[in-house]
Amino acid sequence: MVVFPNCKINLGLNIIAKRDDGFHNLETVFLPLPMTDALEIVQSSNHATPVEFTSSGLPIAGNEKDNLCVKAYYILRRDYSQIPPVKIHLLKAIPIGAGLGGGSADGAFALICLNKKFNLGISEGSLIQYALQLGSDCPFFIINKPCFAQQRGEELEEISLGLAGYKLLLVNPGMHINTGWAFSQIKPGQPAKSIRQVVQQPISTWKAELVNDFERPVVTHHPELKEIKAQLYNLGAVYAGMSGSGSSFFGIFPKEFSVDEGHFPKNYLVKEIFFQNSNP
Repeated sequence: MVVFPNCKINLGLNIIAKRDDGFHNLETVFLPLPMTDALEIVQSSNHATPVEFTSSGLPIAGNEKDNLCVKAYYILRRDYSQIPPVKIHLLKAIPIGAGLGGGSADGAFALICLNKKFNLGISEGSLIQYALQLGSDCPFFIINKPCFAQQRGEELEEISLGLAGYKLLLVNPGMHINTGWAFSQIKPGQPAKSIRQVVQQPISTWKAELVNDFERPVVTHHPELKEIKAQLYNLGAVYAGMSGSGSSFFGIFPKEFSVDEGHFPKNYLVKEIFFQNSNP
């Protein structure tokens, strides 16, 4: 079975409080985007090795056992011992450490794929709980529709966004931002206005009110990133912001605008995405 884990952006991100378990309570709006990896899971006859994992495309750092696709297999197998050995291959195309949630998507889609392939009958609610064991962004990808998220990110409410008349320009400079470092730079606090309320307002108000708490420390430490946002506004973006803990930025433009991608360095990943309705 082959699935195509997609990435996301954050429309605003407020870090509200540090939790007793070491995580943070936050609020954000997750918006799925149609830029994908490819994930294949096939049954294996190698009972000596429950999971054989391989990858291609962008290099994936770290130990294989720490890959979220592999972790997803073992999390499910604890409760569903009938799952046979598998071979997993991941074609990695979504930039890593970019604030786009590519790794989280891979783990969540592995859960979905295993559930379907082996007819486990796991409900969406239970898949969300399994996904939370993989990471705070993973539950969103089980739903994979525009959502207002709270708590660690697992309390999800589907919302409608009026983006049919707009398109998005995604810009990734190829810089890896450490999420742990980014959290260490934040002083949590309750925002004056909830992101849920802001995104229901006209998009013309977002520039003044829709904030990502990570953006200030990240661009202070990496001033070259500030230029990406400035350039998006220079090109005519109605709203521009950073996704997650960076380093990807995006601009939302009226769909009739012609956006020249040549304004960004050639080594940057620049992708234009059109919105058809509430989902891209």
